[in-house]
Amino acid sequence: MKKIIYILLPCVMVLFASCADEFIDLTPPAAITDAVFYNEAEHFEQGSNRFYTDLLGWGDQGIYADHGSDLVGYVEDSDMQIYGRGDTQPDENDGYYSSAYVAIRDMNLLLQRAETYEGEESIAEYVAATKFHRAWQYFFLVQRFGGVTLVTEPLAADSEQLFAPRNSRYEVVAQILTDLDDAIAGLPNEANIASEDKGKISREAAMGFKAEVLLHEATWMKYVGTTTDGDGTSSGAGSAGNDPSNINAYLQEAATLCKSIMDSGTFELWDYNDDLDDLSSNFLFNLEDSGSNPAGLDKASNKEFIFYAKYDFTFRQASTLLSHVYEGRVKPSRKIIDMFLCTDGLPIDQSPLFQGYFNKADEFLNRDYRMRAYFTYHRNLGELPENEDEVLNGTNNFGYRNSKFMSWLWGTDEAYRATTTEAYDMPLLRLAEVYLMYAEALYELNGSLTDVEMNESINLVKDRAGLPPISNTFLATNGMDIGAEIRRERAIELYAEGATRFNDLKRWGIAEQELNQTIFGAVIEGTAYDGNPDLYDPSGYGFPEETTTTGVGDRRCLVVYPSSLRNFTREDYLFPLPTAQTGLNENLLQNPGY
Repeated sequence: MKKIIYILLPCVMVLFASCADEFIDLTPPAAITDAVFYNEAEHFEQGSNRFYTDLLGWGDQGIYADHGSDLVGYVEDSDMQIYGRGDTQPDENDGYYSSAYVAIRDMNLLLQRAETYEGEESIAEYVAATKFHRAWQYFFLVQRFGGVTLVTEPLAADSEQLFAPRNSRYEVVAQILTDLDDAIAGLPNEANIASEDKGKISREAAMGFKAEVLLHEATWMKYVGTTTDGDGTSSGAGSAGNDPSNINAYLQEAATLCKSIMDSGTFELWDYNDDLDDLSSNFLFNLEDSGSNPAGLDKASNKEFIFYAKYDFTFRQASTLLSHVYEGRVKPSRKIIDMFLCTDGLPIDQSPLFQGYFNKADEFLNRDYRMRAYFTYHRNLGELPENEDEVLNGTNNFGYRNSKFMSWLWGTDEAYRATTTEAYDMPLLRLAEVYLMYAEALYELNGSLTDVEMNESINLVKDRAGLPPISNTFLATNGMDIGAEIRRERAIELYAEGATRFNDLKRWGIAEQELNQTIFGAVIEGTAYDGNPDLYDPSGYGFPEETTTTGVGDRRCLVVYPSSLRNFTREDYLFPLPTAQTGLNENLLQNPGY
């Protein structure tokens, strides 16, 4: 359940200070109301600024970091670990449901006041930003629950709409797209946002987010269809407004929006591999001031993040166990370790460059830069592990570590920022994802990409990872598929970012297939660990070894969680509505299967 933590950003502090100045001669503080507040343009600005605190933040890392997905090798129970096994049951309350509607109510209030405000042009940007935020909240609800009750105005305590049924996902998405069109029309370009306001929503952010919504819903309609909707009579939100003919239109518009961002010249991949020992894909995600990396780069160097939750060491620290949790609960599984290509661009079971698994360092050799950037120990980031560095004795050690989203430690005994004080920005949309959305939208639309399309999208992401470009000839020669490569890149590039893996598996209609597989850890058979009590104690693990396919054929591996205890079904694609809500409103039907 979400813990609601109120944190004062600089803009929110300004709101409170400004409110005091404006209201002190108007009315006693206890009598301040919404109607009194929204009567000046700056009130709309301050109101819209407040909605940034309703976005996901580092306190939401459990759902943000894909805890419990097939790519994470961690065994201890948590809400998302339980969800990934298909064991979620309806709970009385769901903080993510209630928090979203609290935020939407405040947004609806601002938008209602804006309709009667004289001086529409002076508040156009703040109205547009609020439309974006409302779309963001509704899309979060759609991804989590499917269709939900659509509310676009503030409701009184006796409003009949409080007892309204759910709208279908298609009706809610239609409203999301309308809001985003309004946001795109009213927001400034990133280039026109002053340096002191960086982090505020730009037109490009709204375009990129709309592309994300369009791609998500197009692929959901294509691969999942109406199988999770329920009939809207006995369960679920129903399928009103479903129109499969939208699939291609959505894909085309998603590609067009991505291309506009790509061609704007406003954003660029953060590639400082020459200065950072090929570890750009680590330091991008813990970027603070010039002390946060060996090259002395700060946040001003980052032109890759298009939309993000903004943090600051003085005004807004993480205030949660950020580095600690990313170290402990986001360790990689065997599956993602074996996804990384060799530096010749080939999978490990096809490449002569793959060195196998005998010593711990072997599998890191000649691989995609991101493997070393993400999964070498943060105290010795980038250095290949020795066998003695990874003694397998249980205690949630399945052979691999995570360093992505962890405060910089470079050969020292002290963290750059002590846990809870970290202040790196949380990416919600960045240019690398836009490149991959563009490639995927074109592939889903046309069944292929041209070499030019690959070069302007997926190959740019691969280049930063030290991989050669792919082409149709390269793929055909090596029996590879562009669709599979796009999905591979999303899994690796967006690892532990924004619930991406869970949402991808569901919208592709393959979550049952992937999440029900055994979660494996390190290879044991045929390695230095096999039969060596100094390096490996089998009694430290709750499940016996199992054999799975690896880069060198079938081998026995550690088991994080066996397939026999995993039961994720199509009915688990959506979370259950909180029973406190369904109990209050008999028209609010529960999702199928709960």
